[in-house]
Amino acid sequence: MLLLRNLLFYPLFYLGSFLVTAASLASAPFSLAAFRRRVRNWGQWQRWCLKHIIGAEVVIEGTPADKPVLYAVKHESFFEAIDAPNLLECPSVFAKQELFAIPGWGRAALAYGLIPVARDKGAKMLMGMIRSAKKMVADGRPLVIFPEGTRVPHGERRQLQAGFAGLYKMLGLEVVPVAVSSGKVYHRWLKKPGTITYRFGEPIPPGLSREEIEARVLDAINALNA
Repeated sequence: MLLLRNLLFYPLFYLGSFLVTAASLASAPFSLAAFRRRVRNWGQWQRWCLKHIIGAEVVIEGTPADKPVLYAVKHESFFEAIDAPNLLECPSVFAKQELFAIPGWGRAALAYGLIPVARDKGAKMLMGMIRSAKKMVADGRPLVIFPEGTRVPHGERRQLQAGFAGLYKMLGLEVVPVAVSSGKVYHRWLKKPGTITYRFGEPIPPGLSREEIEARVLDAINALNA
């Protein structure tokens, strides 16, 4: 039964993903609000497929901030990356530069306001990221970063990428850590029934040392590892 559910999930989810991406690009020249709704629809479609085909539920503990902050989100699977515009109000997400080369999707991501990250481009790239991020914050949009830099298996604790503390210092924003337990359900190949839990941590003020901000974020985003 689990295999049959997955055989149904993949074609339906990716067909829907293609249609949503196409619809978002079609609406972008005419209505920013409609374009953003289509992007949000992708996360909603993912949740629908998980609930009705796989049998997975999403539970949210705590609430997002009511102002622009930097969300530091645990990264266990693609689920939370796709779900971000559904979970939060029009977030700007830091994403690997390679993803922007995906035909169609890359155009939609840039138009939506995702910020490319190229770790090997040095200070010039970092300053460009900071300028883009500050512009998004000035527009009232929250920022989302996956500070581990890559997907980490559920239950595993991995040190944060060095660039996170630099962004935190230069942006001067509160950080809201978000734990996610998607890895138990949203495996790379075989999706399983179960519960994906989000847990919003307490806001962390700006101005802390690198050691303190990294330690506090690391503890908070791993709060669902059990």
